[in-house]
Amino acid sequence: MKVVILAGGAGRRLLEETEVKPKPMVAIGERPILWHIMKHYAHYGFTRFAIALGYKGEVIRQYMSKENEIDAGPGADGTDNNDRLQGGAPPDWEVELVDTGMTTQTGGRIKRLAPHLGNAAFMLTWGDAVSDVDILKLLEFHRS
Repeated sequence: MKVVILAGGAGRRLLEETEVKPKPMVAIGERPILWHIMKHYAHYGFTRFAIALGYKGEVIRQYMSKENEIDAGPGADGTDNNDRLQGGAPPDWEVELVDTGMTTQTGGRIKRLAPHLGNAAFMLTWGDAVSDVDILKLLEFHRS
């Protein structure tokens, strides 16, 4: 199941940060919000992502590029997992970056992602939605 991350908004409430980068790239600790979100979903086994780009999408593209190799840091269980993130994502993750337009609203972004999602169910979150939600329990609740 794919995880859609809406990462196209301008992030006006964080203007001092978002003048140079999109809100999902604002750091929490030493990592961008986007990294924390993806790492959380991956902890529950969801490693296929479609990221809807818009405002300053090129910053996310650069972060995910092969040239940008960064240390993955501790795993979700707190242990050091020595693998490296290739451009923000481990090699076993599938990450699609989809330009959904600079000013496109939420519904339009999802519509523009349709060719990348097919008819399968998918999860959706915003690019600033860091949480400690048990994704498997959430999915079970949704299906019930």
